[in-house]
Amino acid sequence: MNDTTHNNADTGWFPKWQKYDGHLDHHPVGIHEYLPIDKSILLGLQHAFAMFGATVLAPLLMGFDANLAILMAGISTILFFFLTGGRVPSYLGSSFAFIAPVITATAYAGSGANLNLSVALGGIMACGAIYAMIGLLVMKTGVAWIEKLMPPIVTGAIVMIIGLNLAPVTIKGVSGNQFDSWVALMTVLCISGVAVFARGMVRRLLLLIGLVLAYVAYFVLANVMGFGTPIDFAPIANAPLFGLPNFYHPTFDMNAIILIAPVAFILVAENLGHIKAVEAMTGQSVSPYMGRAFFADGACTMLSAGCGGTGVTTYAENIGVMAVTKVYSTTIFVVAGLVAVLLGLSPKFGAIIHSIPSALLGGASIVVFGLITIAGVKIWQDNKIDFSQNSNLIIGAVTLIMGAGDFSLHIGQFNLGGIGTATLTAIVLNLVLNRAK
Repeated sequence: MNDTTHNNADTGWFPKWQKYDGHLDHHPVGIHEYLPIDKSILLGLQHAFAMFGATVLAPLLMGFDANLAILMAGISTILFFFLTGGRVPSYLGSSFAFIAPVITATAYAGSGANLNLSVALGGIMACGAIYAMIGLLVMKTGVAWIEKLMPPIVTGAIVMIIGLNLAPVTIKGVSGNQFDSWVALMTVLCISGVAVFARGMVRRLLLLIGLVLAYVAYFVLANVMGFGTPIDFAPIANAPLFGLPNFYHPTFDMNAIILIAPVAFILVAENLGHIKAVEAMTGQSVSPYMGRAFFADGACTMLSAGCGGTGVTTYAENIGVMAVTKVYSTTIFVVAGLVAVLLGLSPKFGAIIHSIPSALLGGASIVVFGLITIAGVKIWQDNKIDFSQNSNLIIGAVTLIMGAGDFSLHIGQFNLGGIGTATLTAIVLNLVLNRAK
């Protein structure tokens, strides 16, 4: 089915919107239904908070400006709504798939601003361009070839190696001294406690709430009891409430592009999985608009990186919110995007983010990269991958060890990086070993 195959009664770029007239406690809100403004604002705020923890953490781990990343995530979410015709319910936030190749391409040490940010931005823009072109191709030809090129055995392995590839960097970053190591463990316990023992929306905000709890504990340990480096609150007090964040421009370095551009295939895998999840939840066909979603995500990634922000992707956190609330209306995401734009325009908010100690970010990274790895396992589990078949065993085993060990091939002077090499290997092995299927 290609992107031109729509319902005969609904052939415009945007759907025929309908006012929701059910009861929120008993009836789900459809993709093309809209709610009164008061309910839309509350639900939009909830989506903005759901994306918050991950969208703030990703740029900090790469040395990007978190305020700018939040701003561009909001703008990207609104643009995604228009480019998809309001037919795909998604929030676009900072993608974790870029962290490993960006750290490799820029030699980022894991603390403070990334001094080689511009080359990373060029690589992210190239990735977005490839992603957008894949979207145009899918709009023209349909999605069957994507699903054949990247079946669950491949996408699960690719997702897993994102987390595994980053594990050594993360652990090294919190092992500088014993205080930082214990603080990282404390952060892991705070986030884990929220994830397991909290309920409702608090559980959905496990990263945010867990970091806040760890931040308070760190303040007591460092600022009150004298352990470690105290948090400096002066930049927060001096920062204005409203103002534009700092923008950055990309430079195009071929080595960085070779490292970062293959992330496009990871984003395709993420988006593909998210669209399938939305279809399962709503019972509505979203796959005909997959090409639009790929193109929109790629275009938004280019726009974000062109201004100095992170690459963006559809967010599982917000799909989780839809699963809980049963509200699938795409108009809610416009409200969430506007909330993110307002947060991004507050330097004081940015100063608060930058006051987070690196040991706390390291602890959060352990959780996040572990969750990414387990998300790949879940793809295998949900799709009932048969490991009695040697082809699946080989694809999974080789890809994981290559990615975890950061095995990297060079093509001439270009370094594919651990994730790029493992991704390419998974796709080629699948084409060769499963060609008869």
